[in-house]
Amino acid sequence: MDERVVIEFQDFSFQYFSQAEPTLNRINLKIYRGEKILIVGPSGSGKSTLGHCLNGLIPFAYKGDMRGSLKINGVETREQNIFKLSKMVGTVLQDTDAQFVGLTAGEDIAFALENDNVPTAEMRERVKKAAAMVDMQNLLGSSPFELSGGQKQRVSLAGVMIDDVDILLFDEPLANLDPATGKAAIEIIDELHKKSQKTIIIIEHRLEDALHRGIDRVILINDGRIIADKNPHDLVSSPLLTENGIREPLYVTALKYAGVKVASDMRPGHIATLQVDRAREALAAWYNAIPLERREYAKPSVLKMENVSFSYDGLRPVLNDINFDIREGEMVSIVGRNGAGKSTLSKLLCGFEKEDRGAIFYKGENIREKSIKERAEIIGLVMQNPNQMISKPMIRDEVALGLRLRNIPEEQITGRVEKALNICGLSPFKDWPISALSFGQKKRVTIASILALEPKILILDEPTAGQDFRHYTEIMEFLVEINKLDVTIILITHDMHLMLEYTPRAIVLSGGRMIADTTASMALTDSRVIEEANLKETSLFQLSRLSGIEGGARFVQGFIDYERRLKAR
Repeated sequence: MDERVVIEFQDFSFQYFSQAEPTLNRINLKIYRGEKILIVGPSGSGKSTLGHCLNGLIPFAYKGDMRGSLKINGVETREQNIFKLSKMVGTVLQDTDAQFVGLTAGEDIAFALENDNVPTAEMRERVKKAAAMVDMQNLLGSSPFELSGGQKQRVSLAGVMIDDVDILLFDEPLANLDPATGKAAIEIIDELHKKSQKTIIIIEHRLEDALHRGIDRVILINDGRIIADKNPHDLVSSPLLTENGIREPLYVTALKYAGVKVASDMRPGHIATLQVDRAREALAAWYNAIPLERREYAKPSVLKMENVSFSYDGLRPVLNDINFDIREGEMVSIVGRNGAGKSTLSKLLCGFEKEDRGAIFYKGENIREKSIKERAEIIGLVMQNPNQMISKPMIRDEVALGLRLRNIPEEQITGRVEKALNICGLSPFKDWPISALSFGQKKRVTIASILALEPKILILDEPTAGQDFRHYTEIMEFLVEINKLDVTIILITHDMHLMLEYTPRAIVLSGGRMIADTTASMALTDSRVIEEANLKETSLFQLSRLSGIEGGARFVQGFIDYERRLKAR
C-alpha cells in the first residue's frame, strides 16, 4: 500500500436501513497525506454520508448495509470504534448545537484535553491559544446559549483544532458565519493546513467561499456517485457545477454573461488567480450595454422602527436607536456581523422581547401591546435553527400544526400543506419522520410551516443555510412570487449572493447600530460598511477592478439587473 494514502474507498457502498436505494454507490477514492480536499454536491447527494463514514458515525451510530472497503491509515473503519476513529479524524459538525458538551465555551474547547488527562496549566494555555485563533478569547466564560450561531461555530472549530489528530473534517464550516468570519475561517483552516500539513477535508455548499484559499482537489458528488475529481480551475471551467445543481462563482457567471469562454488556463478557480487579460474587452462591452433599472417604492409603510433601543440585561445595549421604514411589498435584507443584533431585531418584531425605548409600527399602528399570538397573524418568522421550531415527529403534521391551532377546516389544511411542501421541495418526503431528515431538509420543513400560514410579513433568519443551489433557488423564486402579491419579505442573512440577487435594499447593522440603509450593490462595494459590518467584498467588484472598469457598484448592479431580466424571460 502507498504510505501516502491516508483514506481509501474501494467499491464502497452504503445504504441506510430506512432507505430503498444506496446513499453511496461504488465509491472509489484515494486521499493522500497532507492534501486539502473540498467535497461538494447538492442536498441528498451523499456528501454528508461520506463524512459520517469517515468519522465513524457510520456504521457505529447510523445503521445500514455497508459494502466494499474504507481504510483510514491502512485500517478498516468497521474494525474500529467511534472513540478510536475520533483520534484519527476530528470533526466540526454543521449543527453546532449537536456538538456542544461543555457548560461554557472554554469547557467545550477543553473537552478533548480533559478526556486525555492533560495537566490543567497546559490545558488552559492550549485553550487560550485555540480560542484566539477563532477570535473567541473574550467569550470563554460564556454559556453556549448566550452565543450566536457563528460564535458557536467558532467554538466548535477551536474544539477540533485543539486535539492533535491527523485528519480534520469540516462539515459545512461556513454555515451560520458572517461573510468576513467565514472568510477568516477558511484562512484559519488554510493556515492550519500549511503549518501542520494535516489532511483537511471540507464538505461545503458555498463553493466560491470555500475556494477563497487554495484547494488541491474538488470532489463533486451526486446521486451517491463521484461525478468529478478535479482541481478547482478545471472544475470551475467545466459545465459540471451547473449540471449538478452547484452555484458557480459569481465572477465566472459574469464572464459567461459577457460571452467569454471560461477556460482552465485562465485559472478561474480563485478570483485572485484569474487571468482576465483576454476578457477585458468583452466585459467592458457587456457592462456598457446593460441599461440600469430604477426602482421606486410608492406603496405605504408596512413596518416601521422609530428610535428603537433594547438591552437584555439593562446594562449592555444590543440595539441602539434603530430607525427604518419598510414599505408594503418590499424585499429587504438585514445583514451584519455575528452578534450585531439582527436576530434580536426579529425577536422585537415578533413580540418575543419588548423594546426598551422607541416604537414599532405596523401600517401606522403601534404594536407594543399586541401579543405574540396577535403579531403571528401578520408576521411569520422562520428561525435560524430548525430544531428550535419543530415539535411534531412527522413532516406533514409539522407543516399543518399552525393551521390546526387556528382551527382551519381540515380540507383547506390539506391543500395548503401540499402547496407549501411542493414549493419547498419536500413533497417526496411528506410521510417521512422528521428525524430522518438532514439539517437542510429540516430547514425547509420550518419554511413550509410558516408559508402555509400565509403571513403579511415574512421574516426569514438565514433561509439558505444548508441549502443547495437548486433548493435555494426554488425557495427564493417562490418568495419572489409571493412578494409580488405584496407580502413583505425580510431576510436576515449572511449570504451575500442572496442579498445581491434578491433584495434591492439592505439594512446593515454593526454593534447594535444601523450603519447603512442602501442598495445591496452599494453595501458590498463600500469599504467602510464592509469593514464595520464584517461583510465581504463581492467578487463581482473585484472582477470589475481587475478588468479596469470604473464604478464597481454600477458594475455589480448591472450584473444583478441583467440576471433578473434573464430569469424573467
